[in-house]
Amino acid sequence: MSFYELAHSRFSVRKYKSLPVEEETLEELFKAVALAPSACNIQPWVFIVLRDEQSRLSFRTVYPREWFYSAPVIIAACCDHDRSWKRNDGKDFGEIDVAIALDHLTLVAAERGLGTCWVGNFNVETACRVLRLPANVAPVALTPLGYPVATTNPEKVRKEISEFVFEGYFGGKRTT
Repeated sequence: MSFYELAHSRFSVRKYKSLPVEEETLEELFKAVALAPSACNIQPWVFIVLRDEQSRLSFRTVYPREWFYSAPVIIAACCDHDRSWKRNDGKDFGEIDVAIALDHLTLVAAERGLGTCWVGNFNVETACRVLRLPANVAPVALTPLGYPVATTNPEKVRKEISEFVFEGYFGGKRTT
């Protein structure tokens, strides 16, 4: 499968089969995370995997949507802000780095027939407590992980390239 086929086939999955995700498959996903680029190659990410019933039940206070728990695995992608690179104006690139790493994970998951769904609308304070995160580590995004019930999503609508690519300056017209 080409990269474009893979990127096109990946979609946000909100209904999962009850099949477990194999340990070898999880290892492959995290190998892809390890290959992700990061500012100054610092790799400030921390990934927490929730698979057992008790962990998953305790996580319902973080994101109380039932569809989320139909997946056999929940992954919390976090940033260690003590380690992340900061630009000279103070801009912290850690969460950008974590997003890139999580994108690597979601694309390899799709390649392996697994589904994911980026979730950013969760209770951060509760997540920190449930995941026992130290003060310097912050949750960035969550994703369920599992085998999807449906394998295609026909509702994938995308902007035209001309809506987001400009030549020379914001609003500049492209000639090609």
